[in-house]
Amino acid sequence: MLCSLAARSNLSSDSRIIRSFAWLYLLKTLASPADLVVQVKALACELPARHGRPLSRWSTRDLVQQVQQSGLVASVSGRTLWRWLHEDALRPSYHRSWIFPRDPDFAAKAGRVLGLYARQWQDQPLKDDEFVISADEKTSIQARRRKHATQNCRPRTPMHVEHEYFRCGAWTYIAALDVHRARVFGRCEAHNGIAPFDRLVEQVMTRPPYHDARHVFWIVDNCSAHRGDRAVARLRHRYPRLTLVHAPVHACWLNQIEIYFSIVQRKVLTPNDFPSLNAVAERLLDFQCYWENTAHPFEWKFTRQDLAQLLTKLSTQR
Repeated sequence: MLCSLAARSNLSSDSRIIRSFAWLYLLKTLASPADLVVQVKALACELPARHGRPLSRWSTRDLVQQVQQSGLVASVSGRTLWRWLHEDALRPSYHRSWIFPRDPDFAAKAGRVLGLYARQWQDQPLKDDEFVISADEKTSIQARRRKHATQNCRPRTPMHVEHEYFRCGAWTYIAALDVHRARVFGRCEAHNGIAPFDRLVEQVMTRPPYHDARHVFWIVDNCSAHRGDRAVARLRHRYPRLTLVHAPVHACWLNQIEIYFSIVQRKVLTPNDFPSLNAVAERLLDFQCYWENTAHPFEWKFTRQDLAQLLTKLSTQR
C-alpha cells in the first residue's frame, strides 16, 4: 500500500525512504517461506547456549523469541512454529538420558546374547536340552511401613497412600529367568555379592531339567559378583555344563531379566507399603508363581540385523 501511494505522486525524499522500507518488509516476510522453515528447524536442533541463551533446551515460547530476535522473521505465532517442527517430529523441549556404547567388543558380546535369544550358539541351533538363563540383581528393595494406614480406592477416589513412612530394612532380590520357558527363580538376600549369586546358581542348577542339561547358558552383566574370567572359571569348575555369557558394559537393556524386574516394580513394589521386611520377601516369592501361571516367553524382536543397523547409526555420532 505504501508503495502504491508513493508511485501516484511525485516522489519526494521521504517517499523514496518509505517505499524502500516497504519493499524490504515485503521481501523479508514473503520471500522463500520454505527456506525460512528450514532455518527455523535447524535452529531448533541446536543448543540454546550456542546462541547465548541461558537455557538447557528450547521451549516453543523461547524459540519464537529467538527466531524473531535473530531476524529470521518479523513475527510468528507459537502454533505456527510448533506446526513446522511437528512436520519432522522435532521436539526440542524433550530429552532422554542414554549411555553411548563404549565397550570395544560391544558388537561381539551383544551378538552372542542375541544369538542365544534366537536359540543359536556359535552359529549352531541349540538342542532341546540346552537352556538360556538371564540373571541379575535388583538391589535396595526397601520395606516402608506407612505412618498411617493406606485407604482403599472408592468411587471417584483413588487409593490414598501416606507419604511418610518408617524404614524397615531392605533386600537384594536376585533372580534368574529361563527366557524360552518363562520360568523364574529368585531369592532375597541381605547383601549382594559372590556368595549370594552362587546360591542362586545352585538353586537353579541342582534341579531338573538344568542339572543334567547338555548346556545352560547364563546371561549376566558385569557386576562384581560375576565379572570377568575369574567368575567364568569359578562357575565352570562347579558346574561343567554352565557357560557364563557376559553382556556388553552398560547394556542392561539386552538382559531379559530386566523386563521381569520392571513387571515386579509395577505390580509388586508400587506403592511400597509393607509392614515388615519379611512381608516384602513373601510378596516377591509368591509373585513368581503367580506370574508363571499365565506367563509366556517375552517376544524378543531385536535381532543381530537390528544391532548392526544401530551400531552403523551410532558410528556417525562419535
